[in-house]
Amino acid sequence: MKIRRLLIYTHRWLGIAGGLLFIAWFASGIVMMYARMPELDPAARIDRLEPLDLSRVRRSIADAAAGGAEAVRINVLDGRPVYRFVLAGGRIRTVYADTGEPLAPLDRDRASAVARRFAPDPLADVRYVSFLAVSDQWTLGGDARRALPLHRIALDDGGGTEIYVSQRSGEAVMRTTARERRQAYFGPVVHWLYFTPIRQRTGFWTQLIIWLAIGGCALSLSGLVWGVWRVSIAARYRVRREHSHSPYAGLMRWHHYAGLIFGAATFTWIFSGLLSMDPWDWHPATTPAREQRERVAGGPLRLTGLTVDGLRSAAVRLQPLERLRELELVQFRGERFLRSGDRLISLDAPGGGVFERFPDDAMLSAAHAAMPDAPARETAWLNEYDAYYYDRARTLALPVLRARYADRNETWLYLDPRRGAIARKEERLTRANRWLYHGLHSLDFPRFYASRPLWDIVVIVLSAGGLAVSATTLVPAGHRLKRHARRLRRGIW
Repeated sequence: MKIRRLLIYTHRWLGIAGGLLFIAWFASGIVMMYARMPELDPAARIDRLEPLDLSRVRRSIADAAAGGAEAVRINVLDGRPVYRFVLAGGRIRTVYADTGEPLAPLDRDRASAVARRFAPDPLADVRYVSFLAVSDQWTLGGDARRALPLHRIALDDGGGTEIYVSQRSGEAVMRTTARERRQAYFGPVVHWLYFTPIRQRTGFWTQLIIWLAIGGCALSLSGLVWGVWRVSIAARYRVRREHSHSPYAGLMRWHHYAGLIFGAATFTWIFSGLLSMDPWDWHPATTPAREQRERVAGGPLRLTGLTVDGLRSAAVRLQPLERLRELELVQFRGERFLRSGDRLISLDAPGGGVFERFPDDAMLSAAHAAMPDAPARETAWLNEYDAYYYDRARTLALPVLRARYADRNETWLYLDPRRGAIARKEERLTRANRWLYHGLHSLDFPRFYASRPLWDIVVIVLSAGGLAVSATTLVPAGHRLKRHARRLRRGIW
């Protein structure tokens, strides 16, 4: 009797408290199959940059840096070449390459000029919307949040496009359209409870999602156990003068049957959603450790010894000047290279030619250097994605070198020969999380995940089942709350 009462009251009151939330989660999950949060496509950012004229560069990278940097990009702002120094934590320090002056905070007119380059017509009007000292709905995470404060500028393009430009770096960091914003409100904003007042408080938001998901797991699991307990294969119940497999009538009977059919999927979705928040840091990140990155690079990024003439000479050989928009400094095994798009050239060996990827033997050497204390049990070149390094949109680089190590964490590293860097790190626990989170939450299983529209149909059917499980409780829950309210009034009055 105690177990029965525990199951009944746990499921009943968690269902009353969380019924609407479950409906919102399932409905927004369907929207998220086709709509995500707005973002600025990296390729679109580069395409909108002004052509890079290195003849105006006067200061060397080391002189302009006045210290170290984790990465360096060279492009144009205000018609002048600038160095973009990426510092610890992803912050960007911008310095003019002609004078060595650091960028002064960008005013609204200069920010509007940056945004205007995203308009279909370079002469189109732009409208200054606001200055953001703190994040709004679309700049709550990632590069946009690190780039605060921001200028928000609207384009006169008919699509309701808005561009966010960083006051500190002078770069566009976010692009949204009216359609993307509408879709995001009904999709990820609702699904992740990504409402600005909540999401601005990162710690509170994280704990809120974790504990709501824990409550959802208790709700769905208790309902599943109670539903199986109460079902009668022999139809021994008599409800409204009819034999029934369920002791319930009306909407509650539909809830019982829907729960039996879709309850397991509901539980796995809520449980995997909990894992998406990495509760209690149960698994490491898939980004490589700093030590691993630096071993492949041959140490911290060296900025000394790079002359202005050397940059110009390399850039001329690297890319036709009229197509040059941005250069990136790359260090691999201690040697510095200049990169533009998918082309590389050495800065430390001026006689070398232009190439698109580092040699296989150099990448194998880098794989061994990345983890010198753990032998590589297996190395293999992947020309197709595997179960851990993959992308439905196929934007991740291929081929990659996969190295599996004999360390206690069973580490796998994926190395990109086009960048000379580690693209992804997997360990035993991150691989387990891949199946428990992505596998269960998105039904992300090999072959099936890419089989559309079959995947769409299955996910929509299961989501509709979850909606049915949740929606069939709303009216009974309302009746129960009214009865309790009447009892409370009689007890008080």
